[in-house]
Amino acid sequence: MDSARASDDPAIVADPAVPPEAVATQWTAAVAGLCAPLSSLPGMGPKLAPLYARLIGGERVVDLLFHLPAQYLLRQRFESLAAAEDGALAIVEGEVDALILPKSTTAPRKVRLRDASGFLFLVFFRADHGFLERSFPPHARRIAAGLVQSFNGERQIAHPDWVVDPEKEAEPPLCEPVYPMAAGIFPRALQRFVGRAFSVLPVPDFPEWADPPLVRREAWPDFTRALTLLHARSGAPDEPSREAARKRLAYDELFARQLALRLLRQERRVMAGPVIPPAKAAVDSILAALPYTPTRAQTRAHAEIRRDLAAGEPMMRLLQGDVGSGKTLVAALAAADLAGAGFQTAIMAPTEILARQQAQSIGTALAAAGFRTACLTGRDKGKARAALIGQVGSGEIQILVGTHALFQDDIVFRRLGLVIVDEQHRFGVLDRGRLVAKSEAAHLLVMSATPIPRSLALAAHGDMDISVLDEKPPGRKTVETRVLPLSRLAETIESLGRAMAQGGQIYWICPLVEEQANDTGGAPPLSAAESRFDGLRVRFPGVVGLLHGRLPAAEKEAALEGFKSGRIRILVSTTVVEVGVDAPDATLIVIEHAERFGLAQLHQLRGRVGRSDKNGTCLLLYQTPLSANGRERLGVIRATDDGFAIAEADYRLRGAGDIMGEAQSGSPGFRFVNLVRDGELVAFAHQDASLLLARDPDLQSGRGRAARLALSLFAGKKAETALLTAG
Repeated sequence: MDSARASDDPAIVADPAVPPEAVATQWTAAVAGLCAPLSSLPGMGPKLAPLYARLIGGERVVDLLFHLPAQYLLRQRFESLAAAEDGALAIVEGEVDALILPKSTTAPRKVRLRDASGFLFLVFFRADHGFLERSFPPHARRIAAGLVQSFNGERQIAHPDWVVDPEKEAEPPLCEPVYPMAAGIFPRALQRFVGRAFSVLPVPDFPEWADPPLVRREAWPDFTRALTLLHARSGAPDEPSREAARKRLAYDELFARQLALRLLRQERRVMAGPVIPPAKAAVDSILAALPYTPTRAQTRAHAEIRRDLAAGEPMMRLLQGDVGSGKTLVAALAAADLAGAGFQTAIMAPTEILARQQAQSIGTALAAAGFRTACLTGRDKGKARAALIGQVGSGEIQILVGTHALFQDDIVFRRLGLVIVDEQHRFGVLDRGRLVAKSEAAHLLVMSATPIPRSLALAAHGDMDISVLDEKPPGRKTVETRVLPLSRLAETIESLGRAMAQGGQIYWICPLVEEQANDTGGAPPLSAAESRFDGLRVRFPGVVGLLHGRLPAAEKEAALEGFKSGRIRILVSTTVVEVGVDAPDATLIVIEHAERFGLAQLHQLRGRVGRSDKNGTCLLLYQTPLSANGRERLGVIRATDDGFAIAEADYRLRGAGDIMGEAQSGSPGFRFVNLVRDGELVAFAHQDASLLLARDPDLQSGRGRAARLALSLFAGKKAETALLTAG
């Protein structure tokens, strides 16, 4: 594809061949039919619809069309039974010559077809005799499709894919799409419903919502033709045609989602956000109390945030930085600006450990300017909780850090001006929206300690400006990373004593909380934190602690406090320490079964050490034999500590998480987009949507109204809000 630059062609705004009134009248009904529930299709009753909805990942008719085949069966039509070759996926025709129906329930039932060239058997196991007699009356002609094989000197098709009566039914297709399936759904029924969904598509096709010069340059099919190719409605598509169709629909999907994000942002920008002047005195006092000088990247990010805060419209900014790049300080400085102007800040963290860590570090920084910080999580109850909520409501507490507990209805801010979402990838769009809704038009800052490839950042955050922290505070040491087989476990345990003798502390990370039954077909069991803790505290009595997600909150807090105070020298844990735990004296981290972790997670865990001027070491213990993927991942983590390079490699090897959906975890949430291959397409769709809205903010031109159709089809629930915004 050529450079991803939105076209200056006038057709990007208005296609003179598509008058606005035609778009409004001719195709609205088709969109309504495609966005109708599955139960609107003939034969799709209330019991079937939920089964299909789970399979196809949606509840609309169009979601059937977006459920693509996993492969295609390519058959060959043979003019005679004798010509049908062994190993061929064949379509043959013959006359029913005999039924062989043995009394044994285990013996195969056979139908013998014949023509002038010879015989071929259709073989069925455990088939009902009555069914076979009704289906294959003597001398009836039948067309069968399936795999031809020789067995005991007889040529046969076992359990044919198709058997049809040529006088009543069409022949089996030469190319048949094979769809991903689920229990309770049958392939032929799914194919019929896909066909009924195709009947809802308009004729002629929808007006073109894609950038016309791009469509011409890439030789993309139109929307309906792309779906027709991918579902093999007109025969087997060749690989170039399939890829062109996928690219076309991937662009449509990206373009619609970028439009939805931009429309939502456009809605926020017409709102009057609180104007926050810089709190110079407060920020200066915080900086003066720091034991280090902020990096240029931190200063730059704070300046970008300050410009947004003073602009008079709600800020929407992503602060992205590698492990240890200093996002917390930037957040604290932004909160200080808000507090200096008489506004409050809410900071949402995904776990209680991280929330309390953030409250402590941000609270310490802001105390230098006289501002109060508090923490609220699900463990806060009774009078203490009520008192804290009262202080938030009165404005005595300027910064409130918490988990999902911040969403609760009884938490009312006096003057909420800024919402900060930490580890944003663990929250969804709706989560952060619920918190922003506690204000009139609060500024929004989301932070990610997991670097995101540019294409992913654009796809996930098309509604946001992005600040990047690409430096680490001075004095931070590079962590030496070593990769060792688990056969060297005893040697590794001995090294803990040497690390402690040099004043260091150790994290020991296990993939499981407790040992589980080995159902892996003979593979060695995974290491568990509880059993490793039991073993290490015998070897190093009095200095080993345990931390995992199932512990009561008080025990978690005691373990963390003991580790940070130095009383606990070895902390055995699961990945609960992946983010938010800051123990500067930790110099060694051991990760068992490192081959089981993703690259981003390994990088986050490694970031628990090397957080001071002391050298750090990360030992990655792996179980042999390593897969090729595991070997490559461990090789990447050993070779670099650049979080952005690691993110690109992780993305290439493992794919993205959900980047658009309300959950923001799990599957990517795209049906046609491969973000590893379609990075340039993401950038183009982002720019294309931005330019269209800049020229046609209400989507009232010919192309603008066509784009509304794409929004409805591809952007789902997000489009409902976006279209209301556009009017």
